[in-house]
Amino acid sequence: MIPILSLSPLPETLAPALRERYAVHVGAGGAPLPAVRALVGGGSMTVDPALLDRLPRLEIVAVHGVGHDGIDKAALAARGIVLAITSDVLTEDVADLAIGLWLAVERRIAANDRSVRAGGWSVPLARRASGRRIGVYGLGAIGRAIAARAAPFAGEVLYGGRSAKPDVAWRFVPDLTALAAASDVLFLAAAADAGNAGVVDAAVLTALGTGGVLINVARGLLVDQPALVAALASGTIAGAGLDVFADEPSVPAALHRDTVVLSPHQGSATTEARAAMAAMAVANLDAHFAGMPPPGLLR
Repeated sequence: MIPILSLSPLPETLAPALRERYAVHVGAGGAPLPAVRALVGGGSMTVDPALLDRLPRLEIVAVHGVGHDGIDKAALAARGIVLAITSDVLTEDVADLAIGLWLAVERRIAANDRSVRAGGWSVPLARRASGRRIGVYGLGAIGRAIAARAAPFAGEVLYGGRSAKPDVAWRFVPDLTALAAASDVLFLAAAADAGNAGVVDAAVLTALGTGGVLINVARGLLVDQPALVAALASGTIAGAGLDVFADEPSVPAALHRDTVVLSPHQGSATTEARAAMAAMAVANLDAHFAGMPPPGLLR
């Protein structure tokens, strides 16, 4: 059987199917690294040249997710190693969570739940979600799904990113600070890399403004987290819904505020999404070793 390596424990949705087909090794210790031909891991795994040097026969990195900001793609390309992700299968669930976080912040759902559980009943007034101007940073599959869900609520939908999309009617705002200034709610759905690390900084948060809400279901890397903490503490923005953080699973106590809804990076954590992700991760490996392009090939 072809030897494959996972650097962390495999989810139960994925492990049985992999073990039926491949010689699976979990953790580098004791694994036959010179023989390993595939590397499997979640979207937050790190793959750098030092690791690749230890895996001379590696042919494919199969990500169980869509994140790949910790993977040195230039190093893979230089070695002819394929990179595949579980694209599209978690889009709907991540977009659902993004909308849920937004509504939870605007209507104080989490804060009011805590109040009722503690015996309270009288709570501060919340804010209407309908009619707000919605900005989406990153109009890939997930960004589009968020925008489509938000549109029936929105006064206007705007988006930003690398380029305008000719097949959508929403307004394109190329500059992120300008997008924030034009939005009441700013959703982050962009892929993260070294080029946009900390792109949501103090200036962007100031532009979002005292009535603005930030929703992040992309990567914590996109946000200057100390600047976000300061903006929430000072009232520079009204609130935030966060599924991702700078140093997971560490969440600063300063984010434990009634104006913030916290979520444990659970965008794809549904039975349906995890089953589909596992099936696609296996399909990516099977296709590659059968001499065909993986369905989730990242080009």
